[in-house]
Amino acid sequence: MKVLLITLFIFSQNVSAEYRVYQYLIKNKITTASDQPLGVLKLSTLDPVSYQAYHGGRSLISIDLLRTWICPGNTSKKVICPSPYTEIREDDLL
Repeated sequence: MKVLLITLFIFSQNVSAEYRVYQYLIKNKITTASDQPLGVLKLSTLDPVSYQAYHGGRSLISIDLLRTWICPGNTSKKVICPSPYTEIREDDLL
C-alpha cells in the first residue's frame, strides 16, 4: 500500500492541465431588428452540444464550429488563451 501511495505521489508531480477552446459562429433563429444577419463570433470552453443547450437549444440558436485549440496550463483562468491560428501567415501556407 505504501509503495502505491509513493508511486502515485511521484507521478502526480508531473501532471499538467489543459483546456479546450471552441470558436463558434452563432446565429439567432428568432431574428430581431438589432440582430446581425451574418451572426456573431464567440469563444467558449463549452463543447458544441453543451453550448447550444446552455444558450437556449436548437430552437433559438444555430452554431457552427469554426476552430478549436488547446490551452495548456491552469484551467481556472478567466482569460482564454490566444488562438494559435493567428500565428499562421499566408506565406506559410504557400
